[in-house]
Amino acid sequence: MIILVLLVVLLFGAKRLPDAARSIGKSMKIFKAETKDLAGDKSASHEDAEPAETKQIPATPAPAAATDQQVADLQRQLDELKKQQAAADQPQKNAS
Repeated sequence: MIILVLLVVLLFGAKRLPDAARSIGKSMKIFKAETKDLAGDKSASHEDAEPAETKQIPATPAPAAATDQQVADLQRQLDELKKQQAAADQPQKNAS
């Protein structure tokens, strides 16, 4: 045990150990608080849960035509970027 303590002191230095211990303590405190909140959220969600047959599925916000148009626009932008990148790489290959 003493050898382990000496090894840690040699690796990190005596000046850094209090700061490291303080940081670890704060991290553990935050971790414990978050796990308690998570456990509290789970129990609250089980109490407020509706039966499966009464839950509603939300409607899709965008029609399929608008989504298809967005995909087409993004594909066109991607093709333009590829062309620009190829044009920029071309002079570099010729210079080499």
